[in-house]
Amino acid sequence: MNKKYKALNLSKGYLYGIIAAAAILLLAGANLFFGSVDIPLRAVGHILLGETAEKSSWSFIIWESRFPQCITALLCGAALSACGLMLQTVFNNPLADPSILGLSSGASLGVALVMLGSGGMIASGTFVLSGFLAVIAGAFIGAILIMGLILFLSTVIRNSIMLLIAGIMTGYVTSSVISLLNFFSTQEGVHSFVIWGLGNFGGVSLEQLPYFSLAVITGLSISVMLIKPLNALLLEPRYATNLGINIRRTRNLLLLATGLLTAVTTAFCGPVSFIGLAVPHITRLILGTSNHKSLLPNTLLTGSAIALLCNLICTAPGELGLIPLNAVTPILGAPIILYVITRQRNFQ
Repeated sequence: MNKKYKALNLSKGYLYGIIAAAAILLLAGANLFFGSVDIPLRAVGHILLGETAEKSSWSFIIWESRFPQCITALLCGAALSACGLMLQTVFNNPLADPSILGLSSGASLGVALVMLGSGGMIASGTFVLSGFLAVIAGAFIGAILIMGLILFLSTVIRNSIMLLIAGIMTGYVTSSVISLLNFFSTQEGVHSFVIWGLGNFGGVSLEQLPYFSLAVITGLSISVMLIKPLNALLLEPRYATNLGINIRRTRNLLLLATGLLTAVTTAFCGPVSFIGLAVPHITRLILGTSNHKSLLPNTLLTGSAIALLCNLICTAPGELGLIPLNAVTPILGAPIILYVITRQRNFQ
């Protein structure tokens, strides 16, 4: 009976995966076609095939804006969703997400130090980095430093709940420093920091896309390698150890993967909210299983589809401009979280 139930869940997972993959293709096409500038569908196809467009500006818009933005949304959605699922599993907390260990706050602190504390540049001797590259570097360094701190604490703190609390406290400290920087900064600096904090999938250029993709795919590969240990962690730690799972090594690899994915996505796209928190619950509710062999791949697909949908909604005003990303994600994510909280309460 148990084997039959598992087979049924895997079949359901395969079917859902096919549907999610088809949705991603449709949404990716829509992201390439719709935007502030009207480009005929046939022209979009010709441009993607490498043919010459009627207007050179159309080729520039597709290759320099829409295509990188589409791929960034696809990868970012998968990365944040994977982080949320892994953290919810290892901490056994349905409200865990990539920001819970302070990684997003660390990236925000790095950006705040660049924008509010150093006038938008990073300087060391003759080396000077300014503008958008300085913002990316600040976010990445901030997230990596916090990840290093959490990895160090994980060698001292063996209890997952205590490590979770340490991460939350780290987030509070970085948020306090950001508040102080905002208080003493100029109006222009505060405005720039607020705009970055609204989130945007358009932060990766075509030249930066291969490096961004490589970093995200590396983190996702580590996540896929952790499918078996994640299933074991659904049991008590003692049973997981009896199954041959090294709890500490698994936790450190998980922290490394989530740290890398959060650092890269936050550095380029800003602190994107709710995707990492809500998508694992959406997939879990649809599939009706906690088996990561089916749950993790489908969570990646669902995260990519939802991120593409959010990016498409952001471009809805057309010529009037773009809607901030973090103004869209809570509309999709908050109802799911409220449902989960209500469901948890009903079980008690």
